[in-house]
Order: sequence, then C-alpha cells, then structure tokens
Amino acid sequence: MLKSVVRFNDTEEVQEFVKEASKCDFDIDIYYNRVIIDAKSILGVMSMDLTRDLTVQCYGESPAFNKTLKKFAVA
Repeated sequence: MLKSVVRFNDTEEVQEFVKEASKCDFDIDIYYNRVIIDAKSILGVMSMDLTRDLTVQCYGESPAFNKTLKKFAVA
C-alpha cells in the first residue's frame, strides 16, 4: 500500500490524475481529514477542496501511475 501527498493547481491536472487512476485495476482513494473519495471519480475529486494537500492511498502498484503521483507530489 502506497501513500503520497499531492496538490492540484487547476482542473486540467485533476483530469489528468483521474484519467491515469482509471487505468489502474486496483483501488485508489484520495482524502483529507475524514473525507474519502474514489480517485477514479472525476466529480468526486473535483468536489474536494483543491486548495489543500490531499493524501492518495493506492492498494496496488503501477509504474505508470507512480509517475503521475510524482508529478503532483508535494515536496
């Protein structure tokens, strides 16, 4: 199980993230505080407070998705 903290600057970044997450055959959650959303849901992710750092939890492994996580990772 992989955890990463990400931040999005605009809706195009959210679309790219969800598109890559949807290609994975395992579950991916994105959350802050007690709000947990399926990372493959564009409406769910867009409904989150995108000004916050969000935690992504992956229940599998994908080299392609790991690249996407690194792109949006908070340093």
